[in-house]
Amino acid sequence: MTAFFEGLGSLFTDFLFIPLDFFRRLELINWWTANIITWIFIIICCGAFVYWMKQLKIYKENNDDVQDTTAHSFLGKNTQG
Repeated sequence: MTAFFEGLGSLFTDFLFIPLDFFRRLELINWWTANIITWIFIIICCGAFVYWMKQLKIYKENNDDVQDTTAHSFLGKNTQG
């Protein structure tokens, strides 16, 4: 069993973390270039957020959006009994 975990550790440290080691060394040269993946994900998330807000606006304008608090049966129940 120990060999399995040592092999798993070797897989991550010797092979799967090679791209991360590259970015770690690159950060010493240029911080902006090293964080390009982070910036790409931030741009994608901002674009998805804007798209989501536009879709919500379309639903609200068409009155397709149900905002009743009793839309779910568990929200409208009285727990006092």
